[in-house]
Amino acid sequence: MAWGRGVMRRIGQVVKPLVIRHHRHSGAVLFSDTTLRDGEQMPGATLEPDDKLRIALALEELGVHSLDAGFPASSEQDAAAIRKMVGVVKRPVLTALCRTVRSDIDAAEAALDGQPKHKRGVSLFVGTSPLHRQYKLQKSEAEILSLIAESVGYAASRFDIVAFSPEDASRTELPFLCRCYQTAIEAGATTIGFPDTVGCLTPEKARDSLRAIQDGVPAIERALVAVHFHNDLGLAVANTLACIAEGAHVVQCTINGIGERAGNASLEEVAMALKLHPDQYGRTMRIDTTKLVPLCRLVAELTGCPLPLNKPVAGETVFATEAGIHQDGLLKHPDTYLPFRPELVGGGPIRLILGRHSGRRAVAHRLEQLGLSADEVSVGHILDQLKLAPKGTLVDDATVQSWSRSRKSA
Repeated sequence: MAWGRGVMRRIGQVVKPLVIRHHRHSGAVLFSDTTLRDGEQMPGATLEPDDKLRIALALEELGVHSLDAGFPASSEQDAAAIRKMVGVVKRPVLTALCRTVRSDIDAAEAALDGQPKHKRGVSLFVGTSPLHRQYKLQKSEAEILSLIAESVGYAASRFDIVAFSPEDASRTELPFLCRCYQTAIEAGATTIGFPDTVGCLTPEKARDSLRAIQDGVPAIERALVAVHFHNDLGLAVANTLACIAEGAHVVQCTINGIGERAGNASLEEVAMALKLHPDQYGRTMRIDTTKLVPLCRLVAELTGCPLPLNKPVAGETVFATEAGIHQDGLLKHPDTYLPFRPELVGGGPIRLILGRHSGRRAVAHRLEQLGLSADEVSVGHILDQLKLAPKGTLVDDATVQSWSRSRKSA
C-alpha cells in the first residue's frame, strides 16, 4: 500500500506541472464559482445543503471549471452540503475553503472524501496586509510566511490541487505579497489568488498589481493565477476583465454578483463581456451562456435575494422597453436597441411595455396581436388612455382590450 501511494505521488509530481502548463498556455479563462461559499455570506442568503446541490448541478451544466463548495470547518451544514456533491457533481473541481491551520485541511479532506483526486482541492487563506497582521492576527511577516509554508505543505501532502490566497492582498505591500506567493508555490500551491477583499481597487490598479505579481514572483510559471474581486466601488467586473486582459487564468465570481457587503464580480456579466468581445480579450471560455438567465433566477429563488429589475443579463427589464423610439426600432430589427439577443443568455422574448412613453407603432403592434382593430383612430384612443392612466397602472392585455371596447361603446 505504501509503495502504491509512493508511485501515485511521483505520478502526481509529473502530471501536475503538465496540467498547469496546459492551462497557462491554453488561452482559456477558467471560471471558479463561489456562489455557494462567498455568495452565501450575503446577509439573508443562507442555503440549505439540498439547495446548494441544485445550484452546483446547474453550475456544472453552465460549464464552470471549479466550485468553491463551502467552508467545512465553519459548520456541519457546509460539510454536509459538500458531501452531497461528492460523486454527484463530476465535471468541475470541488474545492473547500480553509484557514492556514491543519484542522481545517483535515475537515476539508473528510468532507471531500470519495471525490476523485483530480476533481477535489483546497483553497487556503491568511491575512497579509498590515491591518490584518497587526490587528487581526498579531503576527509578524516572518510568522505569516511560516504559516503559509507549513499549511500549504501540509495541504499539498493530501491534495493535488491547492490554492493559496493572501486575504486583503490588494492592501498588502507588493514586495511582501510576492514573498507570500513565492513561499506558497515552493510549498506546493498549484494556484495563487489575488483577492481584492474590500473591493477598493480600480481597473488600472488591479492591472498594475497583477503585472507586479507576475514580475515579482520567480516561481510564477509553476502556478495558475486567479483573481477575486469584491464590488464595493461597483468595479468588480471591470477589475476582473482588466486582469483577464493582463493574463489571469482563473476568475472567481458569483451568480448575480451576490456576496459580502456589495457582493462579488458577477459571473454572468464577465462571461457576456468575453462572449461579445473576443477581439479585445483574445481568450476562450467554456461557459454555455444560454444557461445564464435560468441559473440567475434559480439562485435568486433559492437565496431569497431578488434580482434587481435592471440587473445586467438577467433582470426583468433587460429585454423590455416602454420608450416609443426604442419600440419602433425593435419592431423593425431587434438588434437596433439590444447588445445581444435574449436567446443567447436563455432569456425570454423581447417585451414592448405599453406606458406613457410608448409610441404609435408599439400600440398598433399590440392591438394586432390581440386581433383588435389597429386603425389610426383606435391607436390614437389607446395612446390617449396611456397618457391619462395613473402612475403605476399595469397595462396588460386585459387593460388594452377594455380600453378598445370603451372606444367602440362611446
